[in-house]
Amino acid sequence: MPGTQSGSDGERELQDRYNTQDRAGRFYDDQVLDRLTPTMIEFVARTDMAFIATADKHGECDASFRAGAPGFLHVIDERTIVYPEYRGNGVMASLGNILENPHVGILLIDFVRDLIGLHINGAARIVDDSTLRRSATDLPEPRKGRVGTCWVAVDIEEAYIHCRKHIPHLVPAAREEREWGTDNVRAKGGDYFGAKSQSRAEAVAAQALVHR
Repeated sequence: MPGTQSGSDGERELQDRYNTQDRAGRFYDDQVLDRLTPTMIEFVARTDMAFIATADKHGECDASFRAGAPGFLHVIDERTIVYPEYRGNGVMASLGNILENPHVGILLIDFVRDLIGLHINGAARIVDDSTLRRSATDLPEPRKGRVGTCWVAVDIEEAYIHCRKHIPHLVPAAREEREWGTDNVRAKGGDYFGAKSQSRAEAVAAQALVHR
C-alpha cells in the first residue's frame, strides 16, 4: 500500500541481507494495493482458474487448484471476492485450514491472452450459499446442477501483479464438456499416481511383519 510499510519481517530481513531494499520499496509503493483496480476486476471476471494457498494453525501449508467458467471467482466489490467450494474428495483441506487460519493467498494467471498474473492475499471466511445470496443478488447460478457446498469470501489485504517474464504461452485445446461435480472415478482421474495400490502394498507388508 503506497506510503505504508509492506511485507513481512522475513521479507525485510532478506532485503537487508541481499541489498534489495530500494527495489522492494519501489514495488511496494508502485504495485501493492489493498483493493482491486478496475483492470484487476475485469481480469478476475474473465479468469477460469486459480491457485489457492492456505495453512492450518500450525503453519502446515496446502496449495490447491480451483477452476470454473469465467466469473466463478466473483467480485463483490473492490475489497471482496468470493468463490464456490464443491464437495470434491470430501477431505476439505483448504476449508479446514481456513477454519483454523483465515489467511489465504490466491494466484490468478492468464496463460493465453496477456501472459500476466495477479496475486490476491487476504482474510477468508466460509459462507453458506443461501446466506451469501441474500446479500449478493448477482452471484452466478449453479451450472448443470453443480451446487456449491458453500462459498469462500476473501477480504482483500493485498493485490499486486505477477510479472509475465516466465509465464508460458499456452494455447487452449478443444475439450468435451467438463463433468462439473462428477463422482465418476475415471473422469476424476482415478488412481493416476498409483497411491491406492501402493498404500495397499505397504499395509500388506506391515501386516506380514506383525505376524513374523
